[in-house]
Amino acid sequence: MNKKKLFRSLTVVAIAAMTLSACNNNSGKMDEKPAAAQTAAPGSLKIGFIEVDTIMTQYNFCKDYSKILEKRGNNIQSSLASMERNLEAAIKNFQNKAQNNGFKSQSEYESQQAAIQRQQEQYVAARDRLAGELQSETDKFNAALHDSIEHFIAQYNKDKKFSLILTKQGDNILYGDKSLDITNEVVAGLNKAYKSKPKEAEKK
Repeated sequence: MNKKKLFRSLTVVAIAAMTLSACNNNSGKMDEKPAAAQTAAPGSLKIGFIEVDTIMTQYNFCKDYSKILEKRGNNIQSSLASMERNLEAAIKNFQNKAQNNGFKSQSEYESQQAAIQRQQEQYVAARDRLAGELQSETDKFNAALHDSIEHFIAQYNKDKKFSLILTKQGDNILYGDKSLDITNEVVAGLNKAYKSKPKEAEKK
């Protein structure tokens, strides 16, 4: 899975988790009501849904952070590629010297062999560290995305009074009347609330 697919899958999970969290909170409140009040007639339910793909492509917060994470991913790939080239060159040089009896002594041979081993270990450590940093940054983005959408939906629904708001991604909703699609309203509201892209984070 490349970094774009990883980023996309994690953000989809974040949005879905936000919806589940909202549903769980609503369920908790409903449990406090008398049993007779818990069952609503189907016609009285007000339902809306949000297209996840549209959130991902049109919410400026997502677009800004997508660029940031892509840039960091490219920088990581570039750094690791450079380290890998240096390691491969060192291994090739070592092998050539060994094949052509280029080492003056056994100790010199063992010393260079140990140096290559350290270089390999440094490469693996750097790879794991940088991957962890990118994952951590992606997790922070997902948390911020979750919070921003959940906060907006809570404010948005004070006036709209939806009984249930769903997220639509792929075929998880087989049919939804367009009159129930509140995606554009939500995206417009999110972008209005989102002041500016995280420039400081982009510079890192």
